[in-house]
Amino acid sequence: MENILNLDEMEEVAAKQLSQKAWAYYYSASDDKTSKSFNNQVYRSILLRPRVFVDCTKCELDTTVLGHKLQTPIYVSPAAMARLGHPSGEAGIAEACRKFGAMQIISNVASMTPEQIVAGATEGQVFGWQLYVQADRTKSERMLARIHKLKAIKFIALTLDSPVSGKREDDQRHGNVNNSMTASSSEDGGYEHSENDSGKLLNLTDDEVFVGMDPSLTWSETLAWLAKHTTLPIVLKGVQTHEDAYIATKYRDQVKGIILSNHGGRSLDTAPPAVHTLLEIRKYCPEVFDCLDVWVDGGIKRGTDVVKALCLGARGVGIGRAALWGLGAGGVAGVKRTLEILTEETKTCMRLLGVEHVRDLGPQHINTRLLERQIYDGPADLERDQVHGRSRL
Repeated sequence: MENILNLDEMEEVAAKQLSQKAWAYYYSASDDKTSKSFNNQVYRSILLRPRVFVDCTKCELDTTVLGHKLQTPIYVSPAAMARLGHPSGEAGIAEACRKFGAMQIISNVASMTPEQIVAGATEGQVFGWQLYVQADRTKSERMLARIHKLKAIKFIALTLDSPVSGKREDDQRHGNVNNSMTASSSEDGGYEHSENDSGKLLNLTDDEVFVGMDPSLTWSETLAWLAKHTTLPIVLKGVQTHEDAYIATKYRDQVKGIILSNHGGRSLDTAPPAVHTLLEIRKYCPEVFDCLDVWVDGGIKRGTDVVKALCLGARGVGIGRAALWGLGAGGVAGVKRTLEILTEETKTCMRLLGVEHVRDLGPQHINTRLLERQIYDGPADLERDQVHGRSRL
């Protein structure tokens, strides 16, 4: 693992070791993969502005999310079916996160039970639980009750960017992942089993991930329903416009954070990258950053990408595929190496910028002029959009 120097090399190693079906599931994105590619390319359009004559002896990455202390702003996004890559699965990712003090959001379609994934959690280790709301709400309610028993899980990440499955041709071309992994994590994903299941084979196709999901979620109805079944903080995953970010602030008694994400390009192709949404928020409603935790994911491959997102106001920066590629390349050691590479690159970038702590990063450290023409430029009557959004959503 020490000979792997960057995340692209990690992906190359993993691709050689995974089955075609596993590779296709991890690699795939919707339609022409435009959003997937642009998620990373957009960071190349942001230039850094280093300051000199600054003492860069120290470099601190520690931060807080939702009031919880972390050793790094880098976290693992909900990444499904980790056992396709390695038998250690999501528990292996958790072990790697534990070493680096990183947060992990557990996928609703994990290949291990949540009990198995958090079994080795140490004091202070932070997990979130991804929720896909089922049309049969009793399934989601039972899952929430189960999650409440796991003290390591600190919040619910309500996923909104995939009410239906995107068209992922690599999956279709290479077939489904039937019998390639052990039991899914939850009945809330549509796969009934008890919390003690550990070895039951799962027959699962890409489309079946979305079978039973409720496509009728709304701001008022869904959040009101959720309030009846959990007191955990809610983080809305999949916000892609400043309008929705602004509306989220109106529910901040319950909603404590948002994740700017286009689902890794796996849902709506040509949807904007998180960077664009960050810039929209800064332009139209910067007060969002004072009201909510704002996290991003999608396309992160370098420490410079992490730093640029933080400069734009993100408090957490997530990796999804990168963790899976690390797992596929070398199991737990591969995920640890992935986090090590990103951590060291992030520190190097901060030192060369002349910044000692992540809290000191800001827009003064970047030049986004090349992106300004790409950012949405339309009506910004947010109160009107809020009313319209409430009636429509």
